[in-house]
Amino acid sequence: MQKRIALPAIFAILFATAAVAQMGGGKPSPAASATCDLGGKAIKTDYSSPRMKGRKIYGDLVPFGQVWRTGANEATTFVPSADVVVGGKTVPAGSYTIFTVPNADKWTLIINKKTGEWGIPYKYESDELARVDMKVSKLPSPVENFTIGYDKSGSGCTLRMDWETTRATVDISAK
Repeated sequence: MQKRIALPAIFAILFATAAVAQMGGGKPSPAASATCDLGGKAIKTDYSSPRMKGRKIYGDLVPFGQVWRTGANEATTFVPSADVVVGGKTVPAGSYTIFTVPNADKWTLIINKKTGEWGIPYKYESDELARVDMKVSKLPSPVENFTIGYDKSGSGCTLRMDWETTRATVDISAK
């Protein structure tokens, strides 16, 4: 009797584990995405979302003053379906990767024409389309999961990156 019960239970556990792994639930830095709707035109950003796990992030795990892949695993994508203006710089429709240079008081967003990278080390300066300043603010409470999002603002969006107690933002509008 016990063998009949144990075997179906084992299969159920194996099936559930495989299903969770296929959905990305088994990854320490699962895939995530964010979109901005600019009146029928869109920006899509795909990234991997690392977790804080009790670690000090900025100035330690992610050093100040160095290029960061802005997430984990593969480089983070930035795909506008139309020409946009990011922090005052024109970005034509297309596929790009984004990196950042975090500092305590200011971040720099790097929009790079090279795609398909793993992330770091960063050796793509010659492929950069633009570097723009990002505003930095403190969050009222820690954010466990690194998160990229877009907030609607006027006729555009604000790109937002939240992790630990830091928020970095830059305004984006349609060209």
